[in-house]
Amino acid sequence: MPSSPHRCVLVLAGFLAATNGWAQNRGVYPLGMSATNSGAMPPPGLSYSNLFLFYARDEQRGTDGEILATGQNSVLMDMNTLTWVSAKALAPLGGARISASATIPIANNSLTSDVTGAISGGGGLADSFYQPLILAWSLTRADIRAAYGFLAPTGRFEPGAPDNVGSGYWTHTVSSGQTVYLTIDRATALSAFEMYELHTTQEGTGIHPGQTLSLDYSLTRTLRVRDDLRLQIGPAGYMQWQTTDKTGPGVSAESAAAHYRVTSLGVALNILFPSRKASLGARYFGELSNRSTFQGNSVQIAAAITF
Repeated sequence: MPSSPHRCVLVLAGFLAATNGWAQNRGVYPLGMSATNSGAMPPPGLSYSNLFLFYARDEQRGTDGEILATGQNSVLMDMNTLTWVSAKALAPLGGARISASATIPIANNSLTSDVTGAISGGGGLADSFYQPLILAWSLTRADIRAAYGFLAPTGRFEPGAPDNVGSGYWTHTVSSGQTVYLTIDRATALSAFEMYELHTTQEGTGIHPGQTLSLDYSLTRTLRVRDDLRLQIGPAGYMQWQTTDKTGPGVSAESAAAHYRVTSLGVALNILFPSRKASLGARYFGELSNRSTFQGNSVQIAAAITF
C-alpha cells in the first residue's frame, strides 16, 4: 500500500492556550497530525508538505472535568516542512533508512471569554521544529520509525504579553511511529504514534513546564479507485498527558499538581496518488473527557509531494 508522504513528517509549533504567558494547558505537539500511516516514510529524495491545522475550543475544564469557564480559544497553524530521505538502507542498523526534516510554521491564536470578551491574540512566525535524525524500517507487515527532534523558540514571546505566538522555551522530543498491516495486501492498517516532550525553563519567567506524552492512532482501510488513485479512510484519535509537575516562581501547589489530559475521537481521510508521489488528507477530531485544559475540536488539511 503506498504511503502518504506527509505522514512521516513530525512537526511541532509552540502555541498559547492560556490567559498569560507562562500558563500551561497543552504540550507543543499539534495533536492528531500523525494519526495515519504513523510508521511510514516518503520515497527517497526531497519532499515538501503543507499542513493547515485548526483547533477550536470553547470550554475550560478543571481537574475533575468540570466546566470552569466558557469562551473561545482558537489556534490556526500553517506548517511548511521539507524532508530528506536517503535512498540507501543501512545494514548495520537493520536496514534502516536515514532522514531529516525542518518545519517553519505560521500561527495565529486568540482567546476570548464569554464574560470579559477578548483576552489575548497574536499571529506570525511560530516556534520552528527540526529533526536531525529519523530512522525508518520497512518490513513485510509493518513500517516503523524513530526520531529525535527539538523545538526552537523562534516565535515571538514576551512574559505577560497578549500577542505571543511562541512558547518561550526549548523542547527536546523523542518519538516513534508504527504502522502494522493487518492484511497481506497491506490495505488494512493499524497505526500509532508516540512522542515524549522534554521542556526547558521558559525565558523571562523561570517557569519549567511539565513534560508531556502524546499518542495519535488510527485504523484505516485503503480502497483502490483506479491505478493511480487510492482512498484511505477510518476512525482516528489522539490523547495527551502531562506527566510531571509544572514548577517555578508563582506556581501554586494546586497548579503544579493539575496535570492536563486530552482525549479525542474522529475520522481521517487520505487521497493517495502513488505514481505521482503525492497525497491529500483531511481529519476531524472531537475532544471529550479533558482535564485541566480547554476542550473543543480540530480540523486538519494536509498535502505533500516528493520531488
